Amino acid sequence: MKRCFGNGPGKEFYAEYHDKEWGIPNHDDRHLFEMIVLEGAQAGLSWETVLKKRDEYRKVFHNFDPKKVAAFTDDELEKILLNPGIIRNRRKVFSARDNARAFLEIQKEFGSFDRYVWGFVQNRSIKNHWKEFKELPCRSEESDALSKDLKKRGMNFVGTKIIYSFMQAVGMVIDHPKDCWRYQP
Repeated sequence: MKRCFGNGPGKEFYAEYHDKEWGIPNHDDRHLFEMIVLEGAQAGLSWETVLKKRDEYRKVFHNFDPKKVAAFTDDELEKILLNPGIIRNRRKVFSARDNARAFLEIQKEFGSFDRYVWGFVQNRSIKNHWKEFKELPCRSEESDALSKDLKKRGMNFVGTKIIYSFMQAVGMVIDHPKDCWRYQP
């Protein structure tokens, strides 16, 4: 099968992410929080690196329960920074707590984080029709707007490129090109 990414030996975990998650619309608030944190952790690194560490992230961040992450103390975050199973960047680890707090405020205001983020795409996936994977953009008007609003609400590591990746990951944007088996006209 031709995929956007995840082809080749030793890439089965990446192929599974491509086949069963990337570009599939997701409306679960816990999962959306997980992807905000992981996409922020990925900044400057490969997504493959983050996926390899995902299970450990789930352990240390209590399966991405935003209430538990929002309640972390500085000491608890310092302990997390010692864990070689995650990306040990102080700003990224501490931003998870800040983002959890902003996430909970957004949930209060909108009823769910899902309702908030999907509003930026009028509650429908944007389906693009690229010929090849190399044509995919790294930002859009929608990612610009969502990034700007998330920053205004106190989130970190939510630049427009990170948010575009988030939008692809949770199916707000479907960018499987025409040469991918998951592409649907």
